[in-house]
Amino acid sequence: MDRKRELTSVDLAALEGELSVYEGAGVGKVYLYPDADLLRFRMRHYDHGRTELLVEVGENKRVNVTHPDHVPEAPERPPNFAMMLRNRMQGAELTDVSQYEFDRILELTFERDEETTRVVAELFGDGNVAILDGTGEVIDCLETVRLKSRTVAPGAQYEFPSARFNPLGVDYDAFAARMRDSDSDLVRTLATQLNFGGLYGEELCTLAGVDYNVPIEEATDEQLRALYDALRRLADRLADSDLDPRVYYELSNPDAEDPTDDEDEIDGQRVDVTPVPLAEYDQRYGVPFESFNEALDDYFTYASDEDDDAGDAAGGASQRPDFESEIEKNERIIQQQQGAIEDFEEQAERERENAEALYANYDLVDDILSTIREARAADHSWDDIEERFAEGAEQGIPAAEAVVSLDGSEGTVTVDIDGERVTLDASDGVEKNADRLYTEAKRIEGKKEGAEEAIAQTRTELEEVKERRDEWEAAEAGEAGAGGEDGESDEEDGEDEEVDWLSEPSIPVRQSEHWYEDFRWFHTSDGFLVIGGRDAEDNEDLVKKYLDRGDRFFHAQAHGGPATILKATGPSESYDGDVDIPESSKREAAQFAVSYSSIWKDGKFAGDVYEVSPDQVSKTPESGEFLEKGGFAIRGDRTYYENTEVGVAVGITCEPETRVIGGPPNAIEPATETAIRVEPGRYAQNDIAKRLYREFKQRFADDSFLRKVASPDRIQEFLPPGGSRMSDD
Repeated sequence: MDRKRELTSVDLAALEGELSVYEGAGVGKVYLYPDADLLRFRMRHYDHGRTELLVEVGENKRVNVTHPDHVPEAPERPPNFAMMLRNRMQGAELTDVSQYEFDRILELTFERDEETTRVVAELFGDGNVAILDGTGEVIDCLETVRLKSRTVAPGAQYEFPSARFNPLGVDYDAFAARMRDSDSDLVRTLATQLNFGGLYGEELCTLAGVDYNVPIEEATDEQLRALYDALRRLADRLADSDLDPRVYYELSNPDAEDPTDDEDEIDGQRVDVTPVPLAEYDQRYGVPFESFNEALDDYFTYASDEDDDAGDAAGGASQRPDFESEIEKNERIIQQQQGAIEDFEEQAERERENAEALYANYDLVDDILSTIREARAADHSWDDIEERFAEGAEQGIPAAEAVVSLDGSEGTVTVDIDGERVTLDASDGVEKNADRLYTEAKRIEGKKEGAEEAIAQTRTELEEVKERRDEWEAAEAGEAGAGGEDGESDEEDGEDEEVDWLSEPSIPVRQSEHWYEDFRWFHTSDGFLVIGGRDAEDNEDLVKKYLDRGDRFFHAQAHGGPATILKATGPSESYDGDVDIPESSKREAAQFAVSYSSIWKDGKFAGDVYEVSPDQVSKTPESGEFLEKGGFAIRGDRTYYENTEVGVAVGITCEPETRVIGGPPNAIEPATETAIRVEPGRYAQNDIAKRLYREFKQRFADDSFLRKVASPDRIQEFLPPGGSRMSDD
């Protein structure tokens, strides 16, 4: 049985009610994991505390709140999509969770001040997430969709797919009419015409006690009534959140009396998760959970790991310790601890800012607290006081407008100060309430110190694992070197055996950081470094800091393009005048300059590029002229590369380092294990990056390696601005 990878319409109907308990949670940060098409909303809820909401629309398609220990390690560089969400949603509250019709679409609505943001998760087909404003206009989306039936693209009004028939809210007559309109059998009609899918179509037939394969024209009214009654029972359970979730397993030994092993772990693989027990799975081992959300978290957290374990077992056991898993585990723990430290820092800073806001609005806050104390001294009830504040707010009294709510059981008042909600002890004055907030900030900082000690310990353990790995690999290398007859190496002529990295089941990740990675870059086919700016600020930095004597400066003869430097020497080398840069490297630098310029963005396939020496590039404009940021004055004669063709290839290297690189095809293709050429086209940067990632994934046997070194986000760094497509060459 293939394991479940996507939530069904029934699952979303069950999940809608469970996720509603998290309404009111405030957004802290948003993360995007492009290689998995996974969004993570780190939130905090008054009752539930830290809340990690995952929305995944890649190979797995699900929405659920996960345990903090299960969150993946945050990406090193937040993609633009994640930064947009952080800027728009930080501090926003989750106000609504709803399923669209009976479709595999879940809408999450967030409010911040007067601004509404809707996150629409499409859990069907290739999957997608669209971010909408309050008017329904698409701010951004993971995938651009342009079909005859609908469009999902930035700047356009979001269009839902055609509404699916919702069987959960129909009466018997509508149900029977829908069934009778089919020309198939009972189970297929339930699966397709009523949108239940195959599993729940079979489940309803089993619960109703009718044969799956009865043709519609032969179905009796009694059979349809029995099916409708079974449907109503399921619909009522979903509507009332009367769930009894299960995670179902494919056991390694179905006949064993006890399916657990010596460590009380279940000896088998997770294959399905459902909101209610299924009669169809009566013979399958199922584990109950308190909530459907917890069941989803367990299933999607561990099922993929079991797939990997099964693949390893099929490929044969290795004697090498799994250092990578230990390293990833420690790195994940460090990431979680860093997240906790960030939370503590944010909480402490918020408490201090709230305390300072009380003093900054002293008269207003004092007016509120004094009014409550005087009213309570006069024996007014908390309800009366709240009504008086409401009346004052209608009259436009500032102190009354600032009151959000009162809690008589706790003796507190919650006020809105500068957009932040602060809960105060109504029996104390401004100073004591501020002191309490400062004290709370210090307490939280104490927790931060404890987390910092824990992270230091974890880092020590991580280094120990890496040392053991290095020792093991050194020992393995020593054994390999001692092989062959009479102590001679098996290698002939001193040459290393060529490795077919595409078919290797496990590729070790080897990377180091380089200063030029902050910019666009590539190495020419002759080994020279070429660097270019990503924006005006980069262009400024490159010319001011990195354009040295002996280098060559290139720029497209078009507005908008990278300041491109062909380096004659390394950063620590001095130019002695003897470096001869080949013409081939210059032409590759010219192609780089034109490819990452507005020429590509405009959909053109060629443009002119000029080359000058460093002393011809100046930030001093001619008299009466103005240079904008990132612009330069070029003086003297220029060498032109006319009608230079655009051209970019993106490829994966496996040795000496494992990484994604990109640039002119003549330089990139010989240096990579595999590469793909791109040309101006219709796919946005993020869309073509995902297409390249999927293509690379098919080429490598070790797809886990690809996720680590060449995620769509990293591929996108080497793509020109504007639309692209894969070249047919």
